Amino acid sequence: MAYKISDECISCGTCAGECPVSAISEGASHFEIDAEACVNCGTCAGVCPVSAISEE
Repeated sequence: MAYKISDECISCGTCAGECPVSAISEGASHFEIDAEACVNCGTCAGVCPVSAISEE
């Protein structure tokens, strides 16, 4: 399962900078994870300052 970013995201971009496969990009209201590209490493969840990322 891919990780997902919730509406709690503050759009700081920390997760995008840490993603080893560049699966995270800025969406309309907050950052989003491309489920097809996500390798489920969890790095993004570990660096999110507001814990807005979790496994789907």
